[in-house]
Amino acid sequence: MADPSSYRPKPGEIPDTPGVYRFRDEHRRVIYVGKAKSLRQRLANYFQDLSSLHPRTRTMVTTAASVEWTVVSTEVEALQLEYSWIKEFDPRFNVKYRDDKSYPYLAVTMNEEFPRVQVMRGHKRKGVRYFGPYGHAWAIRDTVDLLLRVFPVRTCSAGVFKNAARTGRPCLLGYIGKCSAPCVDRVSPEEHRDLAEEFCDFMAGRTGAYIRRLEQRMADAAEEMEYERAARLRDDIGALRKAMEKSAVVLADATDADLIAVAEDELEAAVQIFHVRGGRVRGQRGWVTDKVEEITTGALVEHALQQLYGEETGDSVPKEVLVPALPEPVEPVQEWLTARRGSNVSLRIPQRGDKKALMETVQRNALQALALHKTKRASDLTTRSRALEEIAEALDLDSAPLRIECYDISHLQGDDVVASMVVFEDGLQRKSEYRRFQIKGFAGQDDVRSMHEVISRRFRRYLAEKEKTGEWADGEDGLTEDDGRPKKFAYPPQLVVVDGGQPQVAAARKALDELGIDDIAVCGLAKRLEEVWLPEEDDPVVLPRTSEGLYLLQRVRDEAHRFAITYQRTKRAQRFRSSPLDDVPGLGDTRKQALLKHFGSLKKLRSATIDQICEVPGIGRKTAETIAVALAQAAPAAPAVNTATGEIMDDEEPGNTGSGGDPVTAGAPDERRGQET
Repeated sequence: MADPSSYRPKPGEIPDTPGVYRFRDEHRRVIYVGKAKSLRQRLANYFQDLSSLHPRTRTMVTTAASVEWTVVSTEVEALQLEYSWIKEFDPRFNVKYRDDKSYPYLAVTMNEEFPRVQVMRGHKRKGVRYFGPYGHAWAIRDTVDLLLRVFPVRTCSAGVFKNAARTGRPCLLGYIGKCSAPCVDRVSPEEHRDLAEEFCDFMAGRTGAYIRRLEQRMADAAEEMEYERAARLRDDIGALRKAMEKSAVVLADATDADLIAVAEDELEAAVQIFHVRGGRVRGQRGWVTDKVEEITTGALVEHALQQLYGEETGDSVPKEVLVPALPEPVEPVQEWLTARRGSNVSLRIPQRGDKKALMETVQRNALQALALHKTKRASDLTTRSRALEEIAEALDLDSAPLRIECYDISHLQGDDVVASMVVFEDGLQRKSEYRRFQIKGFAGQDDVRSMHEVISRRFRRYLAEKEKTGEWADGEDGLTEDDGRPKKFAYPPQLVVVDGGQPQVAAARKALDELGIDDIAVCGLAKRLEEVWLPEEDDPVVLPRTSEGLYLLQRVRDEAHRFAITYQRTKRAQRFRSSPLDDVPGLGDTRKQALLKHFGSLKKLRSATIDQICEVPGIGRKTAETIAVALAQAAPAAPAVNTATGEIMDDEEPGNTGSGGDPVTAGAPDERRGQET
């Protein structure tokens, strides 16, 4: 725990101008980012008597080891820079809103030759029109199903579209009139794009004029006694009205606005947003955050606006944003929103009428969301804090271990030996910093030697990064890559947990001692009796079964085991799927598949002549000779065994191409998180 007076800037050093400041911990990691109209006045508030500070602010300033600032010209620039740094550094003590789910959008891919209507989640893509977000994907599909009768826009995937174009036969929707079938040239690309534009106009709220045109066309058809066409138009109008009924009119005059409400208590805050377009509620979403700093409702609103519109431009930012409290000061935020939209944006508190009534509805939703969140995660923050304190007390640590790393070894009878490293910060998973290891120092099964190797490699890299960058050097953070992401192994933990007992703990401690690291605690969690082992201790530490600290250690250990065994299974599956063709230089997956498709199996390819191999498109004579040599040198595949019947299978089957001959490739798909080292 640092003393804030040890890094307090000298009087007169801090400028009395707008700017953005960063607090860093002892390892130069950014833990808090803030902005201020006057840096001098704002930073002075952090260096008061600790007893007068808010508890969370006190925790932040005692965790920090330094503070630095950047001067900007205006408060709008400060707002933009603060948002960029929060996104880049992900500071632990900043307000971070987290969605309880990934909200689906109705998307129209206007960036394609034949635009497609589909459900999309995640980051928005350039050239795609988005509507929503919606609470459920089925709500989007119901709406689209109604609208396809009137706007028969393509909804199929690229694969289905190409297959229909190849065969000359449209999919089922094309036959029943819910797709204009551009895949078989029933409409031109221009006509299909016009349909997509009309679909987007209707979803954007411009509904009245379109329905009036349909009603006029229906009346004209009836007058001309074309009753079948009139009946189709009548049904189209009914479908559109039914789709419109799903989002009732809440504001008159076709208002475009976002309404933001906040419900909060001392520990947490919930934010609800209603997206109103054309006077109708077109989407709803919500966030929840831990209040890790003393913060006003206006500041919570400001953070919500940053997250909501930080990546948006143009019409995605509405003309009007209604909030329960205004940020202080409000002018920079309003100017920032106006710049993002490209035209004036009104940011205000509704005082009367329909907008105030709708804001009360949004507020009720925020209160309900906060109550539901607290029910789901009752005393979660308190529980995590208690768990860390119990671990610190049981292991006799100086302070709670805010960063815990756990290591596990996995193998199958000595083959494919791998290890995992998982990271928990403040009792929560930090999956972006998971790492995977292949054991390289020796062959065979030896968990103790493997643990020594993994710990040595991990902390040797940490020392190398520390020496390379100068961990306490002045200037820009040396612990991040050029894109702002943390470097591998840049930050040390306060506690290393290994999956195992005394031998594994001794190996980890020995590795740290050999590297001269003596300020990181080590313990092991044995599976048999869930005992906690410490280095050079003959007896384990036994935590009560009801202990939150033991529960957290178990979660960390189980996550390391899961991550390790997933990687081990992936490595094993890759080995089983190997083929002699893999060793042929310059032979990619496409030509491998062409060879196997042409000959039908690896056995037939092995018996083929060079001239026969040359008959495969894309295979020249030199490549054919290389393939023949590689197959001749490779040992014949062992017979595959059907594990269900015990029958020995010939490798005539096209799917059996592995050198090991095992048709069963058990194993989970490789995880995207975690980098191999």
